[in-house]
Amino acid sequence: MRKALMRRIESKRDEAVALTVDLVRIPTVNPPGDAYTACAEFVGERLRRSGYGVEYVRAEGVRGDSARYPRTNVIGRLAGASSGPCVHFNSHIDVVEAGSGWSFDPFAGVVQDGKVYGRGTCDMKGGLAASMIAIEAIVEEDIRFPGALEISGTVDEESGGYGGVGYLATKGYFSRPRVDHVIIPEPLNVDRVCIGHRGVWWGEVETRGRIAHGSMPFLGDSAINHMVAFLHKVETELLPRLHERTTAQPVEPQEARRSTLNINGIHGGQPEGDGYPAPTVAHSCRTMLDRRFLVEEPIEEVKAEIVVMLDDLKRTRKGFDYVIRDVMEFLPTFTPLDAPVVKAVADEIRRVLGREPAFIASPGTYDQKHIARIGHLHDCIAYGPGILDLAHQPDEYVGIGVMVASAQVMALAALRLLGMELR
Repeated sequence: MRKALMRRIESKRDEAVALTVDLVRIPTVNPPGDAYTACAEFVGERLRRSGYGVEYVRAEGVRGDSARYPRTNVIGRLAGASSGPCVHFNSHIDVVEAGSGWSFDPFAGVVQDGKVYGRGTCDMKGGLAASMIAIEAIVEEDIRFPGALEISGTVDEESGGYGGVGYLATKGYFSRPRVDHVIIPEPLNVDRVCIGHRGVWWGEVETRGRIAHGSMPFLGDSAINHMVAFLHKVETELLPRLHERTTAQPVEPQEARRSTLNINGIHGGQPEGDGYPAPTVAHSCRTMLDRRFLVEEPIEEVKAEIVVMLDDLKRTRKGFDYVIRDVMEFLPTFTPLDAPVVKAVADEIRRVLGREPAFIASPGTYDQKHIARIGHLHDCIAYGPGILDLAHQPDEYVGIGVMVASAQVMALAALRLLGMELR
């Protein structure tokens, strides 16, 4: 069975490429959430042809959902020959904007030099294609398995996952008894098992000022100047402290084993019109803090050290005032190394690739956070093709060979998790 299934997947190499190309050519850019329904229906129709029962679930009422941009998710369930556990493969279908610097049309799905290029090839439509090919091969080999196999294509992972896995988890799609094991084919490299991720807190800080004519700034109080003072404290006081904090968790790349903070954006003053700023002193300035924290750091302390700096400025800087808002917050999440899904995937990496797997944690969060937090399902990992460092970059690609290899690992690991003996 093992060798026949591996050969079957290898024979589907061209199908894996074509499927990835087709997925990339549906530009599911988030924000705003373009073409979600079209992509979900494309995936659903292919799943239906393989015998899945297919369901579409729109996350009505969540942030971003609208008649123009419906948050449409697809879930396919393939029932086995007898009762048993369920293995679920979850991939997000949304991609970030293409940006500039591409050598190829980012939504053409160019195939060249053993790679498929395009936005989302690596993160993570190549992984979705690999998981679909893996289960198609099991069906085509007429392997009678117990339990069930599921595949989902979900939305909004790039903006927190609230309209995708987060919403579905509240509806019971990622909880026992429906699902027992989850594999998320994120691009963490084909020989690595990702057991979890750092924590994240997005906090918006707004500094307040007083509007006045730009020719008489002495009559106003610039919120932008106040923001500069705050960011100076962040750079000179907080960032050096964060650099000294490290984690025992195997976060990759190694630079991410430290606490980090990124300024995601700054917006101050009146909106520009026709490219010209308004001649006024800014009465408001906002910045978004992207704080990635370690399992060793309590979330209360992560937030408090920002507030301490702001309060210090309020005491010492004339006119300084601020508002701080929580935007997004997720705690670090880790699956134990002895969990069934970790052991099954690791064993198949050894057999298929002939080398020892690495056990890592992701620098950024992914949808495992919702599965653990809402679904209370902790037998979950990320494993798939693609190189993590290529995600969100120009000329993003996924290697064809690693797609095939990861599909073999996923298919064999899924059968092991369903309790089958592989000979």
